[in-house]
Amino acid sequence: MVLLTIAVLAAAIALYYHFTVIYNYWRDQHVPGPRPIPIFGNTFKFCLGSTSLGVILKELYDDYKTEKVVGLYRMRTPCLLIRDLDTVKHVLIKDFHVFLDRGVTFSRKGLGTNLFHADGETWRALRHRFSPMFSNQKLKKMMYLLKDRADLFIEYVSEVIAVSPEQDVHALMKKYTMSTIWACAFGFDVDTFREEIHASLKKIDQAIFNRHLIIEFEMMYPGLPKKLKMDLFPGFMQDFFKNLVEKVSTERKGVPSTRNDFMDMLLQIKNNEDIENSKKLDDEEADAFEITTRVIEAQVFAFYVAGYETSVSTMGFMLYQLALNPGIQERLRKEVDEYLQRNGGRIKIDTLKELTYMEQVFNETLRMYPIVEHLRRKAQADYECPGTNVKVSKGQLVLISVWGIHHDKLHYPVPEKFNPENFSPENIASRHPCAYLPFGVGPRHCIATRFALIQTRICIIRLLSRFRLEASKNTIRSFSYDPLRIPLTPAEPIYVNIFPRKDARSNTIN
Repeated sequence: MVLLTIAVLAAAIALYYHFTVIYNYWRDQHVPGPRPIPIFGNTFKFCLGSTSLGVILKELYDDYKTEKVVGLYRMRTPCLLIRDLDTVKHVLIKDFHVFLDRGVTFSRKGLGTNLFHADGETWRALRHRFSPMFSNQKLKKMMYLLKDRADLFIEYVSEVIAVSPEQDVHALMKKYTMSTIWACAFGFDVDTFREEIHASLKKIDQAIFNRHLIIEFEMMYPGLPKKLKMDLFPGFMQDFFKNLVEKVSTERKGVPSTRNDFMDMLLQIKNNEDIENSKKLDDEEADAFEITTRVIEAQVFAFYVAGYETSVSTMGFMLYQLALNPGIQERLRKEVDEYLQRNGGRIKIDTLKELTYMEQVFNETLRMYPIVEHLRRKAQADYECPGTNVKVSKGQLVLISVWGIHHDKLHYPVPEKFNPENFSPENIASRHPCAYLPFGVGPRHCIATRFALIQTRICIIRLLSRFRLEASKNTIRSFSYDPLRIPLTPAEPIYVNIFPRKDARSNTIN
């Protein structure tokens, strides 16, 4: 009995040592940070599912106001939270070659070869080949698809508000973005407004946008998930995109059609045709990367991720704030009306830049509700943070709290107030360039940003030219966020009233 007790105690001590020995890492470097909890580090509430990682990082950002960097532990893995914007600029731009990897994938096969999750080496080749797809020239040819989807959406809105003016804006925007994704990324004209969303896509939505416990396993035992051949992408998801690409490719006989959507451009690249000249990064071997069918499937998956949930949340939050702020809504509506009158009712890529106040409103929405709560980068070599004595070891993660930066009073005097004037030319010029990071900055910023901007602006122009928004009796003034979702998502429906404009323009919008 004594020997058994001793053995149990010894095992307990060994386990405790195993799970806590790493927790001296930042203290030994004299890096400030919160005390970790054994096994969970500083992410206990996140692991319980009660708080998002973005909330935890924002709290740390706020708690260490005088520090440039903060040491924390995600499970047993030491990570460094960077608060200083000059250091952020080094990591994302100046010293990008050290931090080109996001460190979020465990496989180079299948969907793992998409532009978002790919490791640094694969990303370089992919970026070189696929970035021309998002040029103005290419997106201009796709405008008819986006405008057709927006027209169908406006018809649908008219139908549903005739029954009830009160609508859940996030649920409503899902209808629009799903329609544009089917049309532009998947290559199908599907009525997502009146038909039930494909059951497979609902399942995929949860698999993509809900938090991944496999990443926490990686934080507990770095490198082990890759050795065990664990994958972020379940089999049903891989099968869905595989079957989708096969269907479109078969229908188009493996060559581009006249549709000018993303599938056409992907088939063009697969057939070794350059869709337009593009500047090489600094990697002369980029052209040697083989564009297989599986690589095409991975990019279709990435376009879905980039163009769906982020646009849903951005437009949903924007409509919510417009309903709460009628003065801002009226100024934006006036700009939209003048834009359409000036352009003969036509929406064109080349003239969208005329909507300067709309840009301010969109920027303020993403400032207040950063869809990507934090950025992460993996060091490719040992690195000393500029202006400090803190060293990041090769393979370690650095984290940047976008939410924290966007709500810092040093950059935005009244961060909880929705104020598009935060993005007046004068205010932008007076701020640090890294004080606004909704899509990241530097070479690895979101490649689909331009598409998302056009997609959302067309929809908002259509909406405001036909409807007005008001707070309803059920419009909440504050809400919590879903801790299980990766993008910033409200935990409850956000209702506003939508009414037809009595002074809506009668002329056709093209």
